Amino acid sequence: MQYLGLVISIIFIAIVAKLLLKDYFPQTVLLIAGIAMLLLAGLINKSLPIESNSSGIILFDIFEYIKESFSKTNANVGLMIMTIGGFVAYMDKIGASEALVKVALKPLSILKKFPNFAAVAVIPIGQLIFICVPSAAGFGLLLMASVFPILINLGVSRLAAVSIITGCTSFCIGPASVITASAVQIAQIETVPYFIHSQIPIAIILNIVLMISYFLVNKHYDKKDKLNSFEVKTAEKASNVAPAVYALLPILPLILLLSFSGVFSIFPIKLKIETTTAMLFSLFVGMLFELLRTKNLKAVFASFKVFLDGMGDIFKSVVTLIIVAEIFANGLISLGFMDGLISISQNIGFGAVGIGIIMTIMIFLAALLMGSGNAAFFAFGPLIPNVAAKFGVASTSILLPMNLSASMGRAISPIAGVLIATANVAGVPVMAVVKRNLIPVFSVLLTLLIYHFGICF
Repeated sequence: MQYLGLVISIIFIAIVAKLLLKDYFPQTVLLIAGIAMLLLAGLINKSLPIESNSSGIILFDIFEYIKESFSKTNANVGLMIMTIGGFVAYMDKIGASEALVKVALKPLSILKKFPNFAAVAVIPIGQLIFICVPSAAGFGLLLMASVFPILINLGVSRLAAVSIITGCTSFCIGPASVITASAVQIAQIETVPYFIHSQIPIAIILNIVLMISYFLVNKHYDKKDKLNSFEVKTAEKASNVAPAVYALLPILPLILLLSFSGVFSIFPIKLKIETTTAMLFSLFVGMLFELLRTKNLKAVFASFKVFLDGMGDIFKSVVTLIIVAEIFANGLISLGFMDGLISISQNIGFGAVGIGIIMTIMIFLAALLMGSGNAAFFAFGPLIPNVAAKFGVASTSILLPMNLSASMGRAISPIAGVLIATANVAGVPVMAVVKRNLIPVFSVLLTLLIYHFGICF
């Protein structure tokens, strides 16, 4: 029966992948697939993952479980993610995100005579910005409006510039990342220690590999394609010019979280600030900055709507995806997908390392197919605590590489929003960007697997 559930699960995964590739709305696909799997699991196993008392009717129990999922997620990680989305939208509206980019990119001016080095120098700077502006599509368009013209003026080809900009989104790390928020909630650990002790050390190594790979790949393709002589299309975007001091606002939540996390003993008093609290505090600091700059109280009060709209946009695009992906994941669990996978892995002799590699590659491929690192992680992340417990390892030992590989897969997905948007602005084919991203992304994926499972695991 265990392997029957595994086979049924694989069939559902294949159907879901096919529908997502055909651009079906992902929330509906995952929800319907989850409901169907839960219904089958209920008929086969006579049990469902509902927390309240069963009604005695499987179909009603499934919708009771859906209700519980909405309630639980909105009250916890959903609120955090919506607050992050609202804060990012507000920072973009007042020009703080653009101010951060301008300040961060000033060091590139010293590399004017070395365009290829200037291009890869964007990667660590872009990673730092991406930590504070974690929307991949938003980050990509922001850099297309600011970094892209700079790189072009330095002699970098359009395709090389776009590939570098999209490559900067390969690692979703930091307290403001939606995937990070989901990972720490799944593992039931604190955000800042996970960021500092788990994400940063491996991200440094992966960024170095990414820089070397992009330098060699773009140099090769530029010689082959001879794109430097093409007419340049630059982004036309109305710039909201903000003072340089505004560059502090997007990183203020990160400063607060690090300062009051207990990791650094900066202040004599012990005070712990949660991510949502840091975002809300930083939002009102931003509003105060706007009041001092514009002297228009009515306009500043009205600007709060941008934050609320941002929260709403994140709810319909991300939070709902988390909820339906969790339902999809629990459908897989109820059918015995993970139990079957673990059983096969143990019989083959894989152990925790083998299952960790399988899950990391699986989520990488899922992100590539879905065009979304978030969707891939939300679908498979909740499966890990049970897996880790059966192998006697910490959940983060498997969640961390999954966290990173989810965003890697998105960076080479031709249906990813960030690739479509940036390629469109630059006037280059999406598949040409994917072609340039393939070797660097596969290089960092291989490095991740070897380093994490071969050295650190």
